[in-house]
Amino acid sequence: MHDLLDTGGRSDGREIYTVSRLTQEVRLLLEGSFPLLWVEGELSNLARPGSGHLYFSLKDGDSQVRCAMFRNKALNLRFRPKDGDQVLVRARVGLYPARGEFQLVIEHMEEAGDGRLRRAFEELKQRLQKEGLFDPARKRPLPPLPRRLGVVTSPTGAAIRDVLTVLARRFPALPVLIYPVPVQGAGAAEKIAAAIRQAGERAEVDVLLVTRGGGSLEDLWAFNEEVVARAIHACPIPVVSAIGHEIDFTIADLAADQRAPTPSAAAEMISPDAAAWASQLARQAGRLEQLLRLHLNRLGERVGWLRRHLEQHHPQRRLQDASQRLDGLQLRLEQAARRRLRELALRQQQAHERLHRRSPLLQISALRTRNEQLQQRLVTAVRRQLRAGERTLAFTAHRLDTVSPLATLARGYAVVRRDDGSVLRRAADASPGERVVTRLAEGELYCLIESTSETS
Repeated sequence: MHDLLDTGGRSDGREIYTVSRLTQEVRLLLEGSFPLLWVEGELSNLARPGSGHLYFSLKDGDSQVRCAMFRNKALNLRFRPKDGDQVLVRARVGLYPARGEFQLVIEHMEEAGDGRLRRAFEELKQRLQKEGLFDPARKRPLPPLPRRLGVVTSPTGAAIRDVLTVLARRFPALPVLIYPVPVQGAGAAEKIAAAIRQAGERAEVDVLLVTRGGGSLEDLWAFNEEVVARAIHACPIPVVSAIGHEIDFTIADLAADQRAPTPSAAAEMISPDAAAWASQLARQAGRLEQLLRLHLNRLGERVGWLRRHLEQHHPQRRLQDASQRLDGLQLRLEQAARRRLRELALRQQQAHERLHRRSPLLQISALRTRNEQLQQRLVTAVRRQLRAGERTLAFTAHRLDTVSPLATLARGYAVVRRDDGSVLRRAADASPGERVVTRLAEGELYCLIESTSETS
């Protein structure tokens, strides 16, 4: 009978496995055959029981596998997973014996691909927004007629070709200075930021365009780096960003003074329309010519009238008077012309000064000075409050010292108490032969009572 039990209950020698034994050996085989693995897939059927463990499936287009992430590991998650998230996990291969199911035991989980990048984008956006890097109040207007355009981009990309094509059509007289940089890949963000800083230090362009063509979120990531946003914010030159296509949006777009949906649109935004400018200049030249002709006609009429008047008053004196009057009118005309020119120059200077006074830089300086004054007032108020508190504390300490029993002892009084700690207040409460302790201002006396007396 014992032999039959050893062979699984069969007398023909066949080895029969129980289900528990089979699942246990398969589990040991799986766990011993695979090291810790990195696996990427999509979350589905996510469950969060009260134990704090996470149970879900990890799937791709063809397969799925059950997963378990126990509470001690789930507490370390840096995001809240949900169905549909693309994740990257580090896991051990195992088997759940109770159901005989193949599963992964998750040690670590993080967002994969665009999900991770989008979370990083939102975190950086919120942090820089709190610092004021995207404040609309600091956005500077673009110059209406830039003398030179600077472009920070790849010199071989489609973006620079689009920009140059639009400029050749709209305003070919606008010079373009290219600051060549890589627009994606390792180290691209630092090189883009360095080019922006270089453009600001050289001050050789009136407006700076930071641009590249379209791509995935990962391709555009160099323009979502903090170093690029801070370089744009610190640039003394107005900055226009045109990153990717119209649906793309980067941190650089938020930090720039103006954002264009495409490189071509940025070129349209920055460059004046040569045809429109030529038409406007032609209209102004025609108007000026018309005004000058009218003015000359009026002067000619005036001279003709004076000539006729002189002819009518032929005597030499009147002729001399009229000649002098003509000379005076000519001088007044010249003086009026010079005065008009001075007025126009003064108006132009006043307009320039008004524009300078309204500069955001002056407002920022005034706000900075106001902030320093408020800080100084805060420090002064805190110091004043601390001094008042110190005086109150000193006064309270003096009052406490006045009513302190120790102060009474210091004046020569003593406290007498029995061995049990009770204080004697009357001589009648003590008995001859009793031992007492007398507390002085400094030290104690151990006394033996010989006799007592009552004072009236």
